[in-house]
Amino acid sequence: MNILFLNSARRGWGGNEKWMRLAATELQKSHTVLLAYRDPEIGNRIPVEQLLLPFRHEADLGTIAQLVALVRKRKIDVLIPTKRKEYVLAGIVARLTGCSNILRLGIVRNMNHSLLNNLVYNSLADGIIVNAKQIRTTLLSSSSISPEKIRVIYNGIDRDNILQLAGKQAVRQEFSFTITGMGELSPRKGFKPLICGFAQFLQQTKAKDASLVIIGQGTEKDELAALATQLGIDKQVRFTGFLDNPYPWLKTSSVFAMISENEGISNAVLEAAVLQNAIITTASGGGITEVFSHNRNALLLPDSSPERIAKALNALYSNPAQCRSLAEQASKTVEETFNLDKMTREITTFCQQTIERKKS
Repeated sequence: MNILFLNSARRGWGGNEKWMRLAATELQKSHTVLLAYRDPEIGNRIPVEQLLLPFRHEADLGTIAQLVALVRKRKIDVLIPTKRKEYVLAGIVARLTGCSNILRLGIVRNMNHSLLNNLVYNSLADGIIVNAKQIRTTLLSSSSISPEKIRVIYNGIDRDNILQLAGKQAVRQEFSFTITGMGELSPRKGFKPLICGFAQFLQQTKAKDASLVIIGQGTEKDELAALATQLGIDKQVRFTGFLDNPYPWLKTSSVFAMISENEGISNAVLEAAVLQNAIITTASGGGITEVFSHNRNALLLPDSSPERIAKALNALYSNPAQCRSLAEQASKTVEETFNLDKMTREITTFCQQTIERKKS
């Protein structure tokens, strides 16, 4: 097959882009894979043949014309867009050229039965890849999308590469109990309650050997740093900014916290689990409960209240054996469930089935 990935992100590198790099790199071993992108930073990180496009808006005629020309010239079979803007552009291009448009959606999204949503996710989409059963369930319950169009394919994790990168550099760690959080510093990711929960944990335990390391960049960074200062915990909170290789930090931490309002199944959680972190995460968003269960391989919080976060941190800090056990079980779960070869095979099969279904 000839496959064209689309990414219209203006800046930044996150879980969506990590998934694209893994999928494109693995699919390239057996298929022709191309990338149309907007941000040079993203293009530089995905090692496939590329085309830089403006991606100005959903009806950008210049981008549509260039995509149509590329699809026809390279005989593209499948378009895989990963963001809302591209969903529309790819749908238009697919209708003009006859190729298949398969959306990738990695977050729970409630749909209303509007004409626009029906157009984007049903009429213009030939298939939808989601990374959690909960996303599929929500789409089917809140839209008129045909069930056969939606395929659950769990993210693959390149375990060997993560372990290799984690050992590439040493991180000087001044604290024996470190909690890490990673992602875009935006309200949805829940870093405010995490910092407040960490502050309550320190107040309760007086732990001088505990620290919180927040990895990522975003609009909330200055506000979060100010919050840590206001709470008097800035000496035990570190903001690394965006890191090309965050894995040495994850390797040295004991706990990984993902306090997000809405996720599919977070790549960051899976990567932290590979590196033997005990996982604390909210159970309310996305598909995390499909593979993680409370007190077996994670601590699942019913909400993101600082009080619950502090209680969970205290439990792991005061019981190192439980912390190690949860970390070991989380790592085992990821190794068994989130296999990269399996993900690649399932994407290939779904693409082929979608092409055949469209032809028929």
